[in-house]
Amino acid sequence: MSMDITFLGTGSAYPSPTRGAAALVLRRQGECWLFDCGEGTQTQLMRSHLRAGRITKIFITHLHGDHFFGLPGLLCTLSLQANPGPTKAPLDIYGPLGLRYFIRRSLELSHSQLLFPYAVHELVPTPDQCPAEEFKDFSSLGGDEAAPQGRILHLDPIENSYLLFEDEQLVLKAFRLFHRIPSFGFVVEEKPRTGQLNVQKLKDLG
Repeated sequence: MSMDITFLGTGSAYPSPTRGAAALVLRRQGECWLFDCGEGTQTQLMRSHLRAGRITKIFITHLHGDHFFGLPGLLCTLSLQANPGPTKAPLDIYGPLGLRYFIRRSLELSHSQLLFPYAVHELVPTPDQCPAEEFKDFSSLGGDEAAPQGRILHLDPIENSYLLFEDEQLVLKAFRLFHRIPSFGFVVEEKPRTGQLNVQKLKDLG
């Protein structure tokens, strides 16, 4: 399994002409996974060798603007490039509780309609992830409204992590970080692979 990483932005607080806000892409098997989506991410994508249309998963570490204010614009651009179809798999978006509400309200207020399905999987933080005065409970946001498909993910107390995705090659988990607001890191772990050596032939050859 081959993977490579492209840094689209490594700036913080605000973008500059030479350094974009936080965003990076992990590419594997023709798919692109975007981690964070600060302002200007779609412009940075256009300058890169990557194709935005290959993004199948988006991961937001926390809800500070320099890490996700570029998301509504990117989603709208992806919609303009999309080929709608009834069997199209949803774009999976992972991030802290409150992200679904932000996306829905941003699209609603801008009268934007996406031509592809998406699912928002929200990670429920714990109060010890930030100073006590900064912690806010967003569990009630938009609870009574129709929402795009997605899951609410709670911390596994035994593993001390959140299981996001698993296939035959890798496991993807989130873990808690301490910041001014609840934040998450992401781990992409490759599963053990069976060796390809023909042991008997090696023995025969001495």
